[in-house]
Amino acid sequence: MSEMVFWAAVALIAYAYGAYSLVIFLLAAFVRNPVRKAEITPRVTLLITAYNEKLDIARKLEESLKLDYPPQLLQIIVASDGSTDGTDDIVLGFASRGVKLVRVEGRLGKTGTQNEAVKHATGDIIVFSDATTTYDPQALRKLVRNYADPRVGAVSGRYEYRNPSGAPIGLGTVLFWKYENAIKSMQTRIWTITGCCGCIYSVRRSAYVPLPRDIISDLCQPLKILESGYRIAFEREAVAYEDALEESKREFSMRVRVISRGMHGLVFMRKLLNPFRTPFVAFQLISHKWLRWLVPLFAVVAFIANATLIGRPFYNITFALQVAFYGAALLAYLLEGRARFPKLLGVPLYFVTVNFASLVAMRRVFKGIRATTWETVRR
Repeated sequence: MSEMVFWAAVALIAYAYGAYSLVIFLLAAFVRNPVRKAEITPRVTLLITAYNEKLDIARKLEESLKLDYPPQLLQIIVASDGSTDGTDDIVLGFASRGVKLVRVEGRLGKTGTQNEAVKHATGDIIVFSDATTTYDPQALRKLVRNYADPRVGAVSGRYEYRNPSGAPIGLGTVLFWKYENAIKSMQTRIWTITGCCGCIYSVRRSAYVPLPRDIISDLCQPLKILESGYRIAFEREAVAYEDALEESKREFSMRVRVISRGMHGLVFMRKLLNPFRTPFVAFQLISHKWLRWLVPLFAVVAFIANATLIGRPFYNITFALQVAFYGAALLAYLLEGRARFPKLLGVPLYFVTVNFASLVAMRRVFKGIRATTWETVRR
């Protein structure tokens, strides 16, 4: 029985992190539904959601004003969620250059603030961004060309994480998002992705659906648009650059918030989990979201089951490998911040950090705790 439990747990982990992506790559080799792209220039609203971003907002606006897109067709809105640090004053300094400030009182959180700001949007396409993200100058053009296809209701750009300090947790982030971007490319080739990159995603203004403020927008807004019959595209050439966090504690805190909101979001959008109604979407959400979030439970089961099998040569090796892997993560955590130690230890550190965050997020969801507001963490 212990052997069966051990191998079942290992199989589920392997599926969530490896076999699922292999299935997607194989499907993409045979199923092609290309997005019909064209060089179009619809009216665009760039909506930057901010809370206490005085350190970054001026740089972000300067960069946004220099994006390669016709100025007369680009509206820039900063949606301030009750900022108290002078962010709004900085934004008002750009008013003469066409930047619009929409201040929302009461700390509604990112989704609630976006809902209010969208009411002021004049663009046919709305692009959602954060203050800390740097866009490639061609990002808007690359995003909107996908809307030449009337089947497309939302388009996600690509995260390109930078790790300037060489922090181990940052290395894990960089590698993980390269893996995620490859999967999103294949999902789009087949038909659709099911979630967008929060710092660079866009929607048709006509398809936007106001969401409850405690629901994560970059997951549920695309799912709402999918529900209405559109597809969601991933555009590799629309790039947003972001610096990875340098401390696992901050990465952990951010991941707990994001994962718990994602879990609440999939409960909110549970109709799409029905494989008889939306088979490809349900396949993605179950395989790439729920099973991925459940990996820490599978890992605990595998570890305990393996411990009961100690004494048999093969299982002695598998147990030793698990201990070595978690030991490497612990060592990386203890040495974090020091200049000299193997950076590849960042891989087990990132894996353990993200999966421990999933466990904590599950507990929060079961207790009914909802994260609505956010604090600026990327510095």
